[in-house]
Amino acid sequence: MSRPTGRPATGATTPATALRAPAPGWATEADVVVVGSGVAGLTVALRCAAAGAKVTVVTKARLDDGSTRWAQGGIAAALGEGDTPGQHLDDTLVAGAGLCDERAVRTLVTEGPGAVRRLIATGARFDADEDTGEILLTREGGHHRSRIAHAGGDATGAEISRALVAAVRAAGIDTVENALVLDLLKDGSGRAAGVTLHVMGEGRRDGVGAVRADAVVLATGGMGQIFSATTNPAVSTGDGVALALRAGAEVSDLEFVQFHPTVLWLGPEAQGQQPLVSEAVRGEGAHLVDADGVRFMRGRHELAELAPRDIVAKAIMRRMRERGAEHMYLDARHFGAPMWERRFPTILAACRAHGIDPVTEPIPVAPAAHYASGGVRTDLRGRTTVPGLYACGEVACTGVHGANRLASNSLLEGLVFAERIAEDITGGPRPAGAAGPAAGPGPAPARSAAGRPGAGPGGPPLLASEARYQIQHIMTHGAGVLRSAESLARAADRLDQVQDEAVAELRRDGKTAEPGVGTWEATNLHLVARVLVAAALRREETRGCHWREDRPERDDAAWRRHLLVTLRPDGALDVRSTDSEAFPPPTTTPRPETESRP
Repeated sequence: MSRPTGRPATGATTPATALRAPAPGWATEADVVVVGSGVAGLTVALRCAAAGAKVTVVTKARLDDGSTRWAQGGIAAALGEGDTPGQHLDDTLVAGAGLCDERAVRTLVTEGPGAVRRLIATGARFDADEDTGEILLTREGGHHRSRIAHAGGDATGAEISRALVAAVRAAGIDTVENALVLDLLKDGSGRAAGVTLHVMGEGRRDGVGAVRADAVVLATGGMGQIFSATTNPAVSTGDGVALALRAGAEVSDLEFVQFHPTVLWLGPEAQGQQPLVSEAVRGEGAHLVDADGVRFMRGRHELAELAPRDIVAKAIMRRMRERGAEHMYLDARHFGAPMWERRFPTILAACRAHGIDPVTEPIPVAPAAHYASGGVRTDLRGRTTVPGLYACGEVACTGVHGANRLASNSLLEGLVFAERIAEDITGGPRPAGAAGPAAGPGPAPARSAAGRPGAGPGGPPLLASEARYQIQHIMTHGAGVLRSAESLARAADRLDQVQDEAVAELRRDGKTAEPGVGTWEATNLHLVARVLVAAALRREETRGCHWREDRPERDDAAWRRHLLVTLRPDGALDVRSTDSEAFPPPTTTPRPETESRP
């Protein structure tokens, strides 16, 4: 295996903005440490291990507890007769609303079919025709072809997770479960050198420790818990994005949070993870209707209920406002019980568990936070702007999704770019450098929500665990599906207040919240919320899943470009834009910790 040089056995450092935590009480070493155990993380681990690398997988709960297992609809790839990567590319570019990096999308759709076949070879079993053995394919929103492979009817993610977890265990890869990763370690040159982490109940690995490694791969999933209602599991608190920011990496497109149009509505006070009603239900012919049974998507888009998700979510929100309603309905009574039981057993069980029988009544649905199209910026090999630090899956921003992810492209992105990362780490072919224009105008300080300085020795204060719910309320009401300059400014001010109170207490009494999983998660959520609000305020247009009521039109002349955000050592954010929809090459030389980052 070809390994980067420069990892010291000792002397690794953490950034000045690091989370307050006890010093590591134990340490271990690996060639590669992978943070996260979804499709992206486990694929990287398997490929690197197969190439001879010593791999350690760190995951926040159990190996099969990430977002992958909750994916219902399936995985998109040009596998069917008559379908082509070019057609898949076209659908992806349309859904991305002018902000997809076409090179990244072309990589995804071209390498995707092979990656799915390798996943099958790993042990994943997709639904197939009983007579021919051909993989069954369905449609979802934004796709003009049936190209969604599924498993267990609506349990695709669970099957993929099962197969990859079994393969990881069979390969004897070192795993650390129930571990929250805290911060990146760097060597003297600024290169990634491992991570610090806190392990809960793992014997000799209890408490805060360190994994030193030549390469660090973030595959931590999403940040859906930043909102009150989400389809994401409780572990999705933006930890990877927050870690990368504190390490000096660039993040991009965080304003583009996709709200899934059809999430089971559990009442106005419902919080946390909500049951998803897969887009595949609409792909099989379910209709969106209001309380009077009117199909309001007709005439709004050529694909009606199968329009891209941002269009459907906006249409549902508009209809809710017009009717003064808290939700709309998804009507699939015409499926009949046999089809529900065969094709969507997971959704059927979830609905019935909440007192709704979709066989005999429409399902109440409303949009909820689902997927972050933005994240830690990478090139086509998963390399971030910090040498030795990689990112893939939902935590990454490869440029594939643009302003709005095409349905079922997420699992495919995790597969394709995980394989590319493994190839890069283990000495496979490497590009001379991604083409693209240099970054655009210099830094411009974001308004108050863009950052408040830390205070005192030891870095910024931790937030109390209860701040999580305050942040969720602020973000849901100020930066949800419907946004405006007024709502975002209000959210920015309230986020400032949350941090100002913690800073004031630290300065006055020398006290901060006690280090622990709850306080670390709340602090991570707060940092990610600041970035999202700062970017949403800066992007003065409506595009994809970023809907500004005060700026309802798309503005290609001014905004067909990405926003890049970095965290300064003093805790403030720098926000700048690219010149076009293409990303500039990642920085290859680490910046000093004390430098103000553009």
